[in-house]
Amino acid sequence: MKSTISDVQKKIKVGTHGEDYGSWMSNPVFYVFGGIALVTLVLTALSFTVFRITVLGVVFAAATVILVALLCWMAWIRRQYAFGKGGMMEKVHQTILSSLDFDGHGSLLEVGCGSGALAVRAALTWPEAKITGLDYWGAMYNYSKALCEKNAASEGVGKQCGFVHGDANKLDFPDGSFDAVISNYVYHNIMGADKHALLLESLRVLKKGGVFVLHDNMKPQMYGDMNAFVEELRGMGFAEVQYVETAEKIFGSKQRAAMMMLGNSAMIVGRK
Repeated sequence: MKSTISDVQKKIKVGTHGEDYGSWMSNPVFYVFGGIALVTLVLTALSFTVFRITVLGVVFAAATVILVALLCWMAWIRRQYAFGKGGMMEKVHQTILSSLDFDGHGSLLEVGCGSGALAVRAALTWPEAKITGLDYWGAMYNYSKALCEKNAASEGVGKQCGFVHGDANKLDFPDGSFDAVISNYVYHNIMGADKHALLLESLRVLKKGGVFVLHDNMKPQMYGDMNAFVEELRGMGFAEVQYVETAEKIFGSKQRAAMMMLGNSAMIVGRK
């Protein structure tokens, strides 16, 4: 497995034509907390001036301070993730594609494509490949198939990329459909799903000899023993399989990654 960001990835610039790739800290979540903070601020003022209940006012004031601090932290995270600002999203995507031993011929699937940024980068990396981005596009994020198509067209890879609605629990593709499969920070968001089963479902649609990089915040309480899972894949005939922790490599330290809620970032890499 390649351990450094490739020169090809360093040269590719995504999001330079006004594309909207959003942020992993979604707008709805940010606005909800902002709205709650505003409500507690109003209640603080009412408690002191109208209700004249000092204890209640102190409680609401404390809640307001905590919420404002949380909003500041969320704003910092949003900036770190945003394209052209903190640069974390680009570095994550560069790391994934630099770790994929793909020759650029055939088809590539991204499971959980969001706003299409990683799919677009893959298309720019391998101009002869056919890229498919799949997502459920839930209400938590302001992403959609139309947004992905718009971004891809703006980047000049609209004809190379296709986007479909789907569920990572059960991919609507036959076994062995793709030459490469990638995913990034998707599976931990799927509540109630067995993470190993999700990984195996993504690998099901990979052709024999196909390559994969599946990256996520692989918390032990959610993912269990990933070294044992790697051995399981090897027993199933997968080759060159590795479990690679990425928090320090991408974010500089596990502590900084943890501050961004991604302290257990890791990927499994290999060939079917």
